Amino acid sequence: MPASALLRAQIEAASAERIPSALSPTPRIMREVVPTGIRPVDDLLHGGFPVGAITEIVGAECSGRTSLALSFVAGVTRVGKVCAWVDVSDTLDPESAAAVRIDLRRLLWVRCGVSVTGADASARNTFTLPEKYFIPKPVKQGLHGGGFGPHPRGEVKGLSNALVGLLQPEVIGPRCAEPQPKVKSAKPTVGRVEVQPTYTPKKASASAKPWSRLEQALRATDLLLHNGGFGAVVLDMGGISPENVARIPLATWFRYRAVAEQKQTSILLLLQHACAKSSAGLTLCLQSSTAVGEETTVFAGMEHSVEVARQRFSGDANDDVFLRKPPQVQRFAHWWSQTVWTSR
Repeated sequence: MPASALLRAQIEAASAERIPSALSPTPRIMREVVPTGIRPVDDLLHGGFPVGAITEIVGAECSGRTSLALSFVAGVTRVGKVCAWVDVSDTLDPESAAAVRIDLRRLLWVRCGVSVTGADASARNTFTLPEKYFIPKPVKQGLHGGGFGPHPRGEVKGLSNALVGLLQPEVIGPRCAEPQPKVKSAKPTVGRVEVQPTYTPKKASASAKPWSRLEQALRATDLLLHNGGFGAVVLDMGGISPENVARIPLATWFRYRAVAEQKQTSILLLLQHACAKSSAGLTLCLQSSTAVGEETTVFAGMEHSVEVARQRFSGDANDDVFLRKPPQVQRFAHWWSQTVWTSR
């Protein structure tokens, strides 16, 4: 054994109780990734979204966050895995999901805030009519095609009495002749008068309803993660205001990250503002999209821009990943979503 290796073994044996593996390199791990289906984004992330971690897709309305999530879910379902989409605001369009080739048989759609009327849940898909609508009415004799409608002579009954009531003096008299209530004038006060501020109770804010839906979505996501069996779970909170999302405790995201790493489930958060903090393994910020047209008359698609705001793990197969967080470098990517009727 060389002298350096012998010396190294002696130092590690002497400090094994206090500092295990003092001179050994930091163990390295490889984080598995799943491609998103969009080549510029996959090249930017060195493969795709990490497995067993939380990915935040942050952006405003019409920034492409839902399109990116749908493309990722389509790739997961294409390999035979099951996904779940927790829709807080009930905004997911199944037709758009099927258009990007998502296997809807492998997608669990959790619609929050949607109530089912009736004792049985299957009653919402049934439609019945009372029996009285199936019984024909008896035919009446008259002048209007079998008795439909009153007789013309009966329509003028009571018309004279109504006209007499309209022409009474108390009806057509001037409104200014009515006695007006007297208003007492306030007496002048002498000296210093302190005006006490009046308290006006605030009305109940409309944030209670979004928070109830958000709480329902968090409980459903917790159940789905602990049960396991899902390749990806998407928590769509894009329609919820950032102040309501900020009320979620950070312990919730820490618990989601631990369960996702144990179950090897990818968690996608669709947000307007990042909220998972250090629990997020990847944070993408999408900028406002711009419309693309052909000859300035035909709408051909949208051009999207994405920035990597945080990336703890790298998906490059040729690059070993240390447990220590790598330095953050701003990186951008652009992709273009094409419409069906365009000729490109």
